[in-house]
Amino acid sequence: MSKKNITNQVYGQKKISEHMIEQHLVNEVKKQGGWAPKFVSPGTNGMPDRIVLMPYGHIGFVELKAPGEKPRPLQLYRHQQLRDMGFQVFVMDDFDQAQMIIDAIRVKEKKDDT
Repeated sequence: MSKKNITNQVYGQKKISEHMIEQHLVNEVKKQGGWAPKFVSPGTNGMPDRIVLMPYGHIGFVELKAPGEKPRPLQLYRHQQLRDMGFQVFVMDDFDQAQMIIDAIRVKEKKDDT
């Protein structure tokens, strides 16, 4: 069954919004013992929408988009800044991506600074 068919079964003909995808991520993170607060950075535009905090110090950033939408150039720049510092940054525009993102954040090994 295609993603479109699954989506239509769950939501009928209702258009999937960024907010719906965001709430799905927040709920899935919570079910797995994590927390995904809104990431607000006054004075620094283009930062990801959510910071995902998982048990044992695992952290990642998630930019939420409506299906098919892409990050703006400033957002891509901020994502690269965070990646350059060693953080994981994801762009999520589909419900099915939530578990993959959570799994990737949970298994990231910390670099040994010694």
